[in-house]
Amino acid sequence: MEKYIGMLLDDRYEILEDIGVGGMAVVYKAMDHRLNRLVAVKILKDDYLDDAEFRRRFHVESQAVAMMSHPNIVSVYDVSRNEGIEYIVMELIDGISLKQYMDQRGPLSWRETLHFSMQIAKALEHAHSRNIIHRDIKPHNVMVLKDGSVKVADFGIARITTATNTLTKEALGSVHYISPEQAKGAVVDHRSDIYSLGVVMYEMLTGRPPYDGETPVSVAIQHINGTPLSPSLLNSDIPTGLEQITMHAMCSDLNIRYASVTDMLKDMEEFRKDPTIRFTFRPKGTASSATPVGTQGRSKPQTNATRQKELKLEYQRQDQAEKRRRIWMVAAICLAAAVLLGLLVLTISQTGDKPEQTSESVVATETTAPSEIFVPTFVGSIYDDITPEKRQYLNLIVNESSYVYDETYPAGVVVDQSPQSGEKVPVGTEVFLHISMGPKVGAMPKLSGQSAENATSLLKAMDLKLVILTDNEYSDTVPEGYVTRTDPAEETELKNGQVVNIFISKGKENKLVSVPAVVGASADNANVSIAARKLVVQTEEDYSPTVMKGFVISQSPAAGTEVSEGATVKIVVSKGKQTITLINVVGETENAAKEKLTAAGFPTRTELEYTDLYAAGVVIKQTPEAGAEVMPGSTILLTISNGVKPAPSETVPEPTTGETPQPAPSNGNENP
Repeated sequence: MEKYIGMLLDDRYEILEDIGVGGMAVVYKAMDHRLNRLVAVKILKDDYLDDAEFRRRFHVESQAVAMMSHPNIVSVYDVSRNEGIEYIVMELIDGISLKQYMDQRGPLSWRETLHFSMQIAKALEHAHSRNIIHRDIKPHNVMVLKDGSVKVADFGIARITTATNTLTKEALGSVHYISPEQAKGAVVDHRSDIYSLGVVMYEMLTGRPPYDGETPVSVAIQHINGTPLSPSLLNSDIPTGLEQITMHAMCSDLNIRYASVTDMLKDMEEFRKDPTIRFTFRPKGTASSATPVGTQGRSKPQTNATRQKELKLEYQRQDQAEKRRRIWMVAAICLAAAVLLGLLVLTISQTGDKPEQTSESVVATETTAPSEIFVPTFVGSIYDDITPEKRQYLNLIVNESSYVYDETYPAGVVVDQSPQSGEKVPVGTEVFLHISMGPKVGAMPKLSGQSAENATSLLKAMDLKLVILTDNEYSDTVPEGYVTRTDPAEETELKNGQVVNIFISKGKENKLVSVPAVVGASADNANVSIAARKLVVQTEEDYSPTVMKGFVISQSPAAGTEVSEGATVKIVVSKGKQTITLINVVGETENAAKEKLTAAGFPTRTELEYTDLYAAGVVIKQTPEAGAEVMPGSTILLTISNGVKPAPSETVPEPTTGETPQPAPSNGNENP
């Protein structure tokens, strides 16, 4: 497989890694460099490359399949040969096979079975409309995608495989799903795909295929001659309508099996609309009919439990009839051998010297009880209905230890016997019987709030051999390590061996949210915005010379920061501008006033004013006035007394330009 990794096919497909191996090919993940996409490349194994006819058919069939286009069919993009390599380029599926899905989940619910089956049927309907038969429908060839849709793979390739392989090791994965006509080696048509789809549905509903055996041949023979056990005997939750569709698709008689997938899809759709519906199927050429429960001429509708009981008893009677037929066949052969032996002995005795038997002795011999008998089949029989003829010559032993819980047989039916049926034993041999008490059941206890350890212990103590699975999930209310819920829910009936899911809390989910920007917003709007993101608000207040009262000054963490849900966001809301009541310094000396105002945080400036009310150097006025509300740091104007204003002085002539003025001439009238 490794030799192809790194190879570039047709200068386009680069082989990256192998992702699966089939009976005739290996599948690789590859990069389509032309379209820049990942694809799956299926390369034919070396074992088949030397067969020219095989290679030709591989190429032709693959090209035919490439012409199909349907959402439930894996797309084939390209079919090519490159340097002796035969390969197919297909859609790369991001999912798992239905087989892997069932291995993980066990039996599927009937709703999930219907969901998958209808998609497979639609894929087959599309293929059959183009005369393409799959011939190898099985869970391994159905891919389940993450969105719940399915895609059918390997159309056409199965045709080549069927033409070249017998029931060898390559058939081990397919023999459980082949139709009776395939097992016989007869010519097959589209109805073979219908049979295989029915088998896949059977396995989805019950968790196991209808037939199994140690060799492929033994399984194939069962498909030809066997009668499958009713799915409802293995899973009582299966609705009658869906069981009928499944069994009708699996009918070995081609005249009774669905004539087309379209017919099967119609019944599936009818059942999807009304899960209580029941069908009446008729041989090919007549239409089938469907009726809801309770409209079939009964005096009163049957309950689900009654229906299941009737079905179980009917299949038990069929099984017993088949076993009786086989036992009588063996008995007839033994009887014939005994008759021949008796005739031989009689002939010898008549020719010898022994005395003749009288008629009386002959009659006595014929009516004598046998010394040994073959043990009849008791398994599957209702113990109370075992006939005296079957009990004759044997001592049936049933005691307290004979009653056992059983998932397969309903209460009162024999589930095991010792000696086994068909063994030849002396008359009067004790045959120990085990009688079913039905499946062991119990009610799901209330586990919510219990520790994971306690919940597991409680379930194990029920002694129902439960398959306990655990899963983790976040919870806002349940502490980490404790049960949040269960599936099935509390008080649901539990059966022996049932799967139970316990969900354990991982605590609160650490969801990250982005801190909103609230600086400049009103406090009310900030609270709403923060709370909407499931964050906690912590509010503080402070003065701000620039932000209005009631609006956010700052926040922490900053806007856009990713924090966990429930984290605290601190906001500072403005109380408006901060003011101080101005003290009174009027009457204080200039120095004292300045000292007090400076200590209060106010710078000062001064001016002088004459006044006869205050001594010089004393504050006679302050602006703003004492008691006013002012901002810190505001400048205070102090008016300082300059003392009493001096009186106006006489006018003194202004000096001349430097010359001493001459006295005016005397007129003789001046006083001395």
